[in-house]
Amino acid sequence: MVARSHGLISALAVVAFVALWHWASTTLIDPFFLPAPPKILAGAVELARRGTLLPAVGASLARVFTGWLLGSLIAIPVGLVVGTSRVAKSIVDPFLHFFRFIPAIALITLFMVWFGVGELSRILLIIYATGFIVMINTATGVGAVEEEKLYAARSLGATGWQTFIHVTIPAAVPYIYVGMRLAMASSFLVIIAAEMLAAHTGLGNLIWTSRLFFRIDWMFAGIVLLGLLGFLTDRLWRTVGNRLLGRYVREVGRY
Repeated sequence: MVARSHGLISALAVVAFVALWHWASTTLIDPFFLPAPPKILAGAVELARRGTLLPAVGASLARVFTGWLLGSLIAIPVGLVVGTSRVAKSIVDPFLHFFRFIPAIALITLFMVWFGVGELSRILLIIYATGFIVMINTATGVGAVEEEKLYAARSLGATGWQTFIHVTIPAAVPYIYVGMRLAMASSFLVIIAAEMLAAHTGLGNLIWTSRLFFRIDWMFAGIVLLGLLGFLTDRLWRTVGNRLLGRYVREVGRY
């Protein structure tokens, strides 16, 4: 009942927002600069009929998921080691807190020079953007394990490795889950910027090239679709997390 009420309120909020947008674009603002929702929908349909929209969506999603998954697979083990070992933390800390303040967007041109303008440079940019977020969350999760649980495991005769596998990693799962969720949004941000600068496919390229045709409705179609894809992938990740990791992420996965 509560979930149904929450869904109804959310649906009404979306309808009110679209209605306000339509009203503003037909009364307050020149529709060339802020097209009404029906105009944007018509632009999206036009792009789909031209065979432009679906390839752009597929290219962007493939890059995001590949980079996000590879970045997470690299960052999780590193985060576990950094969170467990003081020596590893001392070695990694200066680099981690230096590079994480250099945004991936600032490295787009450099990566293009180093790795070319193909898919490799875009995937590596997403791995870079994903890695620090997941690594810090993982290390934080390891550091947040309650001392009482560690003492209890050791008092029951568990070895260091058994304690790590059966106590430390399960306790860090909620932090890893949240880190991967935050990294997903960062991946979308990076790939759109990279596609705007150097790509022949993808939603970023679609939004950027729309300016050449003075088609603001195409730009909005790409932007709105980008938001929808982000919303849906976040909901998908929440569903996967709640189904597969429900015993670990029940609390943090609610929002």
